[in-house]
Amino acid sequence: MKALSRKILEQVIAATSEPVLVVRIDQPDWPVVLSNPAFTTISTDDVLNKAFADVVEAIAGRELALEVSETVRSQDEASLPIESNGREFLLGLKPLRLTEDAEARFYAVYWRSGTGAGTAEGAEMHHALLKAKRRIRDLSRDDAVTGLLNARAFADVFEHDWAVAEREKGKLSLVTFTLNDFESYLAVFGRHATDSCLRRVGQAIRRCLRRASDVVARPDGHRFIVLSHASDEDGVREFASKISIAVRELGLHHPRSDSSKFVTVTYDVSVADIGSEKRDARNFLEELLAIVPE
Repeated sequence: MKALSRKILEQVIAATSEPVLVVRIDQPDWPVVLSNPAFTTISTDDVLNKAFADVVEAIAGRELALEVSETVRSQDEASLPIESNGREFLLGLKPLRLTEDAEARFYAVYWRSGTGAGTAEGAEMHHALLKAKRRIRDLSRDDAVTGLLNARAFADVFEHDWAVAEREKGKLSLVTFTLNDFESYLAVFGRHATDSCLRRVGQAIRRCLRRASDVVARPDGHRFIVLSHASDEDGVREFASKISIAVRELGLHHPRSDSSKFVTVTYDVSVADIGSEKRDARNFLEELLAIVPE
């Protein structure tokens, strides 16, 4: 950001009565680069340079932070209802693009109260429109059974995060989870119960994600994949082990399992050093999914 542009922007948001953040999304963890004095009515913590998803999670909880992360990754505009300090807001998310950029490098984030959003009817219509747009987006991005990202949407997220990690010479971690004896479970319980099992396993994995910037998807029938920016392989393996325990503790009965009387998963961990990786993101992901045991 040029010095003059930053100075003008700082003055504009400082004079704004609504809480406002500016987030840089072309860097790992999406750090907060600007906040205005009004933001102290939302949080008294110093949020500059903190990971944006962590800031939202601390204020509004994990579920909203996950939804915000998905919105930012898809470069969408959104308006989400939120309650903070006993007050109701619409959390606005707007991508900011410089004229020479194909993709947004920054996001404006603002907490808009009823008094700052025009008429109540106008705010409600705006929220309904954005909600409808998100629903249309979700129909093409979500796996129909689990509600997690589907294979195509996950590949798009992975390519985006790969590009960021490549610029920053960082690492990305992928963990693939495979349901054990899946065909036997399907043969015993049928499709309806199997879909319910997949949903519950997917929810268990999602609950175990350590940060709102982590992503989980269902790329095919009986596998799940998690993307994390963690670079410590031992730490990632410990994280994967905790997820496998959480799935077993669901207590989903599996009478034909060769390893347990309950539904279980096996996992495989891969940590990619993007700076030295010779494959591109799509080839890396395709090869990784191809070698995971069926």
